[in-house]
Amino acid sequence: MPSFTLSWLDLVTVLLYVVFIVWLGLYFARRMQTADDYFLAGRSLTWWLIGFSLFASNVSSSTLLGLASSAYGTGIAVYNYEWMATLVLIFFVLFILPFYLRTRIYTIPEFLERRFDSRARLYFSGLLIVLNILVDTAGALYAGALVLKILYPEVPIWLAVGLLGFLAGLYTVAGGLKAVVYTDAVQAVLLLLGAILVATFSFQAVGSWEVVTERVPTRDLSIILPADDPVLPWPGLVTGVFLLGFYFWCTNQFMVQRVLGARDLNHGRWGSLFAGLLKLPVLFIMVLPGIFARMLYPPEQFPMLAANTDLIYPMLLFDLLPAGIRGLVITALVAAIMSSVDSTLNSASTLVTMDFIRRFKRQDSHTLVGAGRWVTVVFMTLAILWAPQIVRFPNLWTYLQAMLAYLSPPVVACFLMGIFWKRATRSSAFVGLLVGHLAAAVFLGLNLADRLIVQTGPLSPEQQALVASGVPVVHFLYLPPILLVISMMAIVVASLLTPAPRPEEVEGLTWSPAFFRQESRELAALPWYQNYRLHALGLLALIVWILVWFR
Repeated sequence: MPSFTLSWLDLVTVLLYVVFIVWLGLYFARRMQTADDYFLAGRSLTWWLIGFSLFASNVSSSTLLGLASSAYGTGIAVYNYEWMATLVLIFFVLFILPFYLRTRIYTIPEFLERRFDSRARLYFSGLLIVLNILVDTAGALYAGALVLKILYPEVPIWLAVGLLGFLAGLYTVAGGLKAVVYTDAVQAVLLLLGAILVATFSFQAVGSWEVVTERVPTRDLSIILPADDPVLPWPGLVTGVFLLGFYFWCTNQFMVQRVLGARDLNHGRWGSLFAGLLKLPVLFIMVLPGIFARMLYPPEQFPMLAANTDLIYPMLLFDLLPAGIRGLVITALVAAIMSSVDSTLNSASTLVTMDFIRRFKRQDSHTLVGAGRWVTVVFMTLAILWAPQIVRFPNLWTYLQAMLAYLSPPVVACFLMGIFWKRATRSSAFVGLLVGHLAAAVFLGLNLADRLIVQTGPLSPEQQALVASGVPVVHFLYLPPILLVISMMAIVVASLLTPAPRPEEVEGLTWSPAFFRQESRELAALPWYQNYRLHALGLLALIVWILVWFR
């Protein structure tokens, strides 16, 4: 086992990066004049900035460690979350994004108010704020602190969390979304470069792809797993993975906010699809290194790695990469941490400022920017205080999935019904959210009381004993569609019991074939290489090619 120690060259590389990224964020602080500037980067973002920022915000340090760790232990099926993200983004630009940009909203909950009523907006905004702080920001800080503890075990978790939160919060408070997006672009390039270096060195150490296919079981090189798989059954891709992805990429403020700042609809579409394109090579540069590590460090010869697979990526990093280059990849890990934290802090600040402060106390743009900065400071502090508590959960994966599987389906139901069903009435979304979350609370209570097992992997001996006694089992990927249907039924019933909305109330807020035909006429005026539908078809072809290759 190599010692996880950094040379002076590695440390200098990381230090120079941190100084540069904080300076870049503070540089944009001087250009923040209006609420549009601070919260939506003046609605001037181009496609490549949007794409890089989406990718960097999504790929955290826990992603880099977790993908390799999962591949080392169970194979490459974890990649399903990556290609499914591309599919969700295609759906997003086809059916959802046009309504966001044409209504010129600041927050995603604001769209719910346009389509439904203020109760739905405030309810969803409050939920997003809680999720942004307790799940997204705190989860990113905790994962980053785990990385630092691998390198420096003597550093207490609270100190690592505080340092990371302070650095990311510093430039986010000052520079707003523009600082976040530009720093994310730099961080995305570093992430990709660092991952490519680790993948290249590890593949060279293995020798060839033929060696891989000879020594690794076929199942572990298959993306799609059988329906009875305890970790990722293939029907769960259509149900749970897609629905959780819809919430994350289409309705989560901290992801969608940079798209709301797009220069125009085309740049928003191109940027979202560019992010989808960046997700596809993740199989080769972040997942497969875990397979290579299994060959280089067999579990039977390296029991420490088998016991703690989170050490897989650091093992490759310190064992194979020379000093200097190693520092560059460590810098990429730091970039992954900061890009996730800055995005969540900025989005939570936007939600509070635009959905609550501006709503209940009208203020000018300069005052709103100041309020946004103070809110960011408060949320940064709350996330730093909460993140160390995640250690009380079995693992970070359990913490994240437990929160999202229960809370996100009712939100997805509101957006799908609101955009695709004109009959949905103004009060129905609030009813759907309440009923859906009450149902989620029932499932959670049954799970905690051992009356129901929500499965996230192979059943433990204790769970097997409960099953033998008659306790039912539902895979966590099958829970979201159940809650989705319950919420949709509540929306339908509430809508049918109240008068239908007037046509002018839903005009420009719902999709129809006429909307599609009008869009087709607009696209006909563009050169073929600017047609986002052709870009989407290209991404679909790439997805099919990858799935066939690793079937």
